[in-house]
Amino acid sequence: TSPGSERGGGTALRDRLPEGFRTVSVRSVGTAFFQAALPKATVLDLSCNSLVSLPSDFCSLTHLVKLDLSKNRLQQLPMDFGRLVSLQHLDLLNNRLVTLPVSFAQLKNLKWLDLKDNPLDPVLAKVAGDCLDEKQCKQAAVRVLQHMKAIQSEQDRERQRKLQAEREMEKKREAEQRAKEAQERELRKREKAEEKERRRREYDAQRAAKQEVEKKTKKETAQTRKPASSSRAPQPARHKHSWSRSVLRALLLVLLCILCTLAVCKLTELQHQPLCVSVNTLYEDVVAAVQNHKTLQNMLQQNSQQ
Repeated sequence: TSPGSERGGGTALRDRLPEGFRTVSVRSVGTAFFQAALPKATVLDLSCNSLVSLPSDFCSLTHLVKLDLSKNRLQQLPMDFGRLVSLQHLDLLNNRLVTLPVSFAQLKNLKWLDLKDNPLDPVLAKVAGDCLDEKQCKQAAVRVLQHMKAIQSEQDRERQRKLQAEREMEKKREAEQRAKEAQERELRKREKAEEKERRRREYDAQRAAKQEVEKKTKKETAQTRKPASSSRAPQPARHKHSWSRSVLRALLLVLLCILCTLAVCKLTELQHQPLCVSVNTLYEDVVAAVQNHKTLQNMLQQNSQQ
């Protein structure tokens, strides 16, 4: 515990610190110094030591009630400075602070605060006000705590909004993914149905084409057979008619020749020629035979009548 309570005091603690502590960074002292040498310190005076920063483990000194960091070169406090939950009195006079960590709002027991002679953000400077007497320093502690709590609440709300937005975005992405998957399934289903319909049409078209070819082939075959039969049928008749004519002509020609020969042999001087004699004899024999045939027919006819 440091007995020094006045600003610039605390000589008992500094007398126990290593020689040259005033001019070196707190990093040279190290975290082990705070954890081993001052594990349960309630009052700590580190003023006038040219400190430029504090390690985050400095905030493990949760028993601190009064802390003097005035007249140093601190540009910022550790992010988890709010872990010093027992702190009631904080002197940050004449440093280089612009803002305070949001965790500062957790110092619910803080009752005294001095931020004079720091290049504070204008808003924070206006909230802190002066600390020229005990009353102003107490009011500064109250106002700064309220201000930091408002900032913390706003940041919490902003985080909640971001978290909610992220959740909504995630839900939207999931919904879009589900919709996309459903659309892809529907598309695959439709493509499958269209492919099935296309194959069915192709099959029907092929079947119809095959039937048309078969029908056309049958028709052509029937047309080919019909003229063949009709063209071949009259041929025997024509051949037969031509043959009969030829035979008849031949017979007439022979008969004409015979008649001519008989006329020549009967009516001309050639009748005494050997050929004509033979022809005349043959003619007379034929005539006699015919007469005998007629006589025989008459006799038979009479006998049949009797």
